[in-house]
Amino acid sequence: VQLQASGGGLVQPGGSLRLSCTPSGFTLDYYAIGWFRQAPRKEREGVARLSSSDGSTYYADSVKGRFSISRDNAKNTVYPQMDNLKPEDTAVYYCARRTPGGLYDYWGRGTQVTVSS
Repeated sequence: VQLQASGGGLVQPGGSLRLSCTPSGFTLDYYAIGWFRQAPRKEREGVARLSSSDGSTYYADSVKGRFSISRDNAKNTVYPQMDNLKPEDTAVYYCARRTPGGLYDYWGRGTQVTVSS
């Protein structure tokens, strides 16, 4: 099982980025995917989650209204769309597989997002 996160980069405040997470070794039909971020000297924060069963979503208050998450079943890929980015969104972003029991058991390598003018 592996997860590959990509799409990070440098963007100006107010800009947008679309990340992606492509798992291998399992399909999104059976597992939810969570997105987390960790900024320097800060604790890891859960920012979004996409359910496998009904497609329901969760967003942290810090990103609600600016981030959205979707998936392409044909590509087995999850896409967090991040709009109106702020400098405080600067962090390494990770995707992880969520088990039916609510634990995150596999993590991808992070992708750096930097919001700066």
